[in-house]
Amino acid sequence: MSKLTHIDDQGRARMVDVSDKPATTREAVASGFVRMAPSTLALAVSGSGRKGDVRAVAELAGVMAAKKTSDLIPLCHPLALSKVEVSVEPAEGGLKVTARVKTTGPTGVEMEALTAASVACLTIYDMLKAAEKGMVIEAVRLLEKTGGKSGDWSAGG
Repeated sequence: MSKLTHIDDQGRARMVDVSDKPATTREAVASGFVRMAPSTLALAVSGSGRKGDVRAVAELAGVMAAKKTSDLIPLCHPLALSKVEVSVEPAEGGLKVTARVKTTGPTGVEMEALTAASVACLTIYDMLKAAEKGMVIEAVRLLEKTGGKSGDWSAGG
């Protein structure tokens, strides 16, 4: 197993020093899923929920979350993001969230994409909880990343 970069030689948590790393274009895509009853999905897609357009609000929440990742995850670097795109689409059994984040810098945007997807899922839950408390947030994961020293990676192989 490779050495964990956020742990120093004494076993203490630390922010990684990226000052000597070159700025490269980096992009990450993450997804999540909110499983719900068909009637709840129909309400979400209709745009007529009591709190407003579920999909639009969740997409906006995901964008906002990506920009705040370093405030939420203690060892993440604050990044100048050049693109954040979040989509919420109906799928079999619920709503699928996809977040794409891009920057040019010395460190990747995987955490920003995962944070965007997670918060979009939480927002969906919040907006629909009056209709269904038993919704399940699942499958939040990194799908792909490009750029940086470690190169490209895809969950597909």
